[in-house]
Amino acid sequence: MDGNGVRGTGSRLAVDGLIDDPKTRIIVCCGSGGVGKTTTAAAIGLRAAERGRKVVVLTIDPARRLAQSMGLTELDNTPRLVKGVTAMEGAPLGGSNGDGRREGELQAMMLDMKRTFDEVVLAHAEPERAKAIMENPFYQSLSAGFAGTQEYMAMEKLGQLRAAEEWDLIVVDTPPSRSALDFLDAPNRLGSFLDGKVIRILTAPAKVGGRSAMKFLNVGMGLFTGTLGKIFGAQLLTDVQTFVSAMDSMFGGFRERADRTYQLLKAPGTAFLVVAAPERDALREAAYFVDRLAADRMPLAGLVLNRVHGSGAPQLTAERALAAAEALEENGSEHSSPEAELLAAGLLRLHAERMQIMSRERRTRDRFVSVYPDVPIVEVAALPGDVHDLEGLRAIGDRLSGTA
Repeated sequence: MDGNGVRGTGSRLAVDGLIDDPKTRIIVCCGSGGVGKTTTAAAIGLRAAERGRKVVVLTIDPARRLAQSMGLTELDNTPRLVKGVTAMEGAPLGGSNGDGRREGELQAMMLDMKRTFDEVVLAHAEPERAKAIMENPFYQSLSAGFAGTQEYMAMEKLGQLRAAEEWDLIVVDTPPSRSALDFLDAPNRLGSFLDGKVIRILTAPAKVGGRSAMKFLNVGMGLFTGTLGKIFGAQLLTDVQTFVSAMDSMFGGFRERADRTYQLLKAPGTAFLVVAAPERDALREAAYFVDRLAADRMPLAGLVLNRVHGSGAPQLTAERALAAAEALEENGSEHSSPEAELLAAGLLRLHAERMQIMSRERRTRDRFVSVYPDVPIVEVAALPGDVHDLEGLRAIGDRLSGTA
């Protein structure tokens, strides 16, 4: 690993080596939307399980594709066992099932932001206080969709899964676009919120001792809250004050756990995979992820370049194919019918278009490599259709490992 947190110096990313290493405990897949990130996370989870790891895949993306491809009717905040996982012959990890193959296990889940918040409150507050918090209108709004809550709860859930020590590999599928890295900022954002002036003032009465100090503070609080009440409404302000008062003892725990999870993401045993398509915008986003991970000294394993086009006749260039198509259309052939000539010309033009796409993808890839020569890359060939079952995920896994 170099000073920027980039793991490996080779040009090809060895996915099997990454998932076979028992020291790899967390793999985080990040990337922009529409590049196959969720499918990649599921395929890595399945391949790791079939190579002997006990795996849980956590998706923060609300898409239902992951559940469908794993044969599950739904995903929720509880890990669900994926059936149909078969041990891979000669896999290097796990325990033997008696015939020389290795057994692993795959579970999958989707982050439920509110339920995770509720679990935190129930685990770290006395029953009466937990009830008061969960019935508070401001808490209900906060836990259901307040800005930044999802990213913080993702950190909480990841920390819970890692602390449980039930799985030896956790694969995290992050939200699309640049918000995929917002959970890296969750501890700082939470700290800024908790240390903000409004929160400090609202919690001050509970922290200040002495009657004179309390009396003085209450006068200031009355003026302050009266102003806020006019702006936000008296009921909302009351709800916020009640919430802050109930949550005050938990604030430090929130920040400490988020900081621990943040350090866990930087520690040996964590690997970030940036997923992109061989397109200009997607690789521009990938470059942003690589730069951000390097700046935060996060362990980048490499780039998964998804949906790369190929050809069964790469020696036939686009120019030659187009020239042959034009010759057939203009002059025909004495050895075939007009219908066959039109069909052949059409196929030649389709091949030329495919070769042009391949050339454009290669140029885009090469520009990325010229800027980030030390980032290992694995190219995943495009499948003819969408992935909707375990066999499709296995096909993606084979392409990731280079065994397809």
